[in-house]
Amino acid sequence: MNFSYWITNSSPWQEALAAGKQAEALGYHGLWYADHFMPNAKGPVPGPAHEAFTVLAALAATVPRVRLGTLVAGNTYRNPAVLAKTCATIDQISEGRVVVGIGAGWQENEHRAYGIPFETFGWRFDRLEEACQVITSLFTEASVNFDGEHYTLVDAPLDPKPVQSPPPLLVGGGGERRTLRIVARYAQEWNVWGLPPLLAQKGAVLEQRCAEEGRDPATIRRSAQALLFLTDDQATLDRLRSRPIERPTVIGSPAEVQEVMAAYRDARVDEFIVPGFTFRTPAERAETLERFQAEVMAPLGWPES
Repeated sequence: MNFSYWITNSSPWQEALAAGKQAEALGYHGLWYADHFMPNAKGPVPGPAHEAFTVLAALAATVPRVRLGTLVAGNTYRNPAVLAKTCATIDQISEGRVVVGIGAGWQENEHRAYGIPFETFGWRFDRLEEACQVITSLFTEASVNFDGEHYTLVDAPLDPKPVQSPPPLLVGGGGERRTLRIVARYAQEWNVWGLPPLLAQKGAVLEQRCAEEGRDPATIRRSAQALLFLTDDQATLDRLRSRPIERPTVIGSPAEVQEVMAAYRDARVDEFIVPGFTFRTPAERAETLERFQAEVMAPLGWPES
């Protein structure tokens, strides 16, 4: 199992760059970035958020080795042909390290704020399915003609092609009826928030969807993330465990977190992603990433020989 880091898109650029460079130097496998234009918060000034693909292009030019991807690009925000062109360019800059993470789009407040149609669940997922076809075709064909309900391409080129042939397409989400079927049909990678029991349960559904689509589930990499609180202080652990936390969360000492990571591996997760959302300062981020590498990743035998 690999380990990666999710840079918060509210971080100033220099802090994002420092986080990326530290994660790369420590041996983390990839860097991920959310595609949102504003936080999912109420109020007249909800907070800062950088544009994802601009940051990924900058990281591609400044941070070597690691994979670079979005968790995940909102399909409603861009024409998928434009998204494919953007990702192909970043793949060129990075010399073949881009992962095209995409989802149907869920954050209603930014749709309303920016005048982007939100419509219904079914409308967004119909567009996502067509977008996966458009992106895949542009990466692999000399020119593309596509006549869908939502997108139309006429002799559309993508030149230059990405370095990877093609870059992996990652679909994010855990919906069993639509999302996992789209994963089985089009994706090379799948990502979802969750703890090991949920990953095992959703993974079994994905395998069922793959069987229905005639797809070998072993051809789809699986990644997951949960908020991380890593500390030896028992009072802090007790306090964290006593309060409700909205997102899936891993709380524990290094030895306890090792056990959770081993459970992810047993649930057939290929990559665990550490989100930076819980780190209050750059110093806390730097310390936690280093401790996680030294006291969790390394004892689990990472990197694998």
